[in-house]
Amino acid sequence: MESDLDIDLRSDTVTTPSEAMREAAANADVGDDVYRDDPTVNELERRAAEAVGMEAALYVPSGTMGNQIAVRTRTDHGDELLLERESHIYRWELGGAATLSGVQTRPVDAGDRCVPTPEQVHEGITERDLHRPGTSLLALENTHNYRGGAAIPKDRIDAAAAAAHEHDVPVHVDGARIFNAAVALDVPASDLLANVDSVMFCLSKGLGAPVGSMLAGSTAFIEDARRVRKLFGGGMRQAGVIAAPGLCALENVDRLADDHANAARLAEGLDDIPGLSAPEPETNIVVVNVERTGDTATEFARACADVGVGVVEFDQYTVRFTTHLDIDREDVETAIDRVATIV
Repeated sequence: MESDLDIDLRSDTVTTPSEAMREAAANADVGDDVYRDDPTVNELERRAAEAVGMEAALYVPSGTMGNQIAVRTRTDHGDELLLERESHIYRWELGGAATLSGVQTRPVDAGDRCVPTPEQVHEGITERDLHRPGTSLLALENTHNYRGGAAIPKDRIDAAAAAAHEHDVPVHVDGARIFNAAVALDVPASDLLANVDSVMFCLSKGLGAPVGSMLAGSTAFIEDARRVRKLFGGGMRQAGVIAAPGLCALENVDRLADDHANAARLAEGLDDIPGLSAPEPETNIVVVNVERTGDTATEFARACADVGVGVVEFDQYTVRFTTHLDIDREDVETAIDRVATIV
């Protein structure tokens, strides 16, 4: 069914591919990627690894699959995964660590800091013994989706990673929007990731590709991850037709600053509406508290949809607005005006 949301702010996954992306898909050189014969996929993996400062990368259908491949590759059944309690892997991936990898999760509350402190990492890591499973992976997230798209500074990532490495525990970053963090902090993504062991980032969010994510790390890690991708059903064949738009998407990093500026204006306008509270965002995600309107998040989201504005529920009284490359400043102003009419 076609959406009636003419200003769709539910997510930056709702973008439609540009004409350049469609042309790239139509004209892509292809081969069987399971045999590593697809030149377009090979080029995408090379450029993606370079973009995040890793040795190698693997093209995967989705960010969730990329994260779960990393968990499975780094852990054994019964091991423990240390992660932030509001992280995407823990909150939004259907218990995949347990289901797909047989891993027990140990969540840490990092609060607004978003990344566990070194002390929390040291305390959270367990050594393998007769009674305890042992921690085999620390997972971080940048930007942090649930915390309002917070861009996590390099020093926090480095400090948590250093603490984990003291225990010989590798570090994976769910970097679905890592380039949003890089643009917001004015730091290359490769610098933000210099001291971690692997990262997943999405081509299909702010970068605007129609499908696909990248998992990057050492050459040895990616070789192991390739087998797990096959196990999870992610071995694609002539995938160049969807990888080609991904190459175009890598050119969209700098324009993420436009999304951030639009999000800042959106938050400002919504915060001026009586009954709404919208803190200034760090990137492209605006989390709005609607409790003073008397509506729940469900009721508020439904009312927004009735006026053609798409949002998603976060909690009982919070909703998320997300700017992206299909939203311009005029759309933002219109969305503010429409929301004002329903409050």
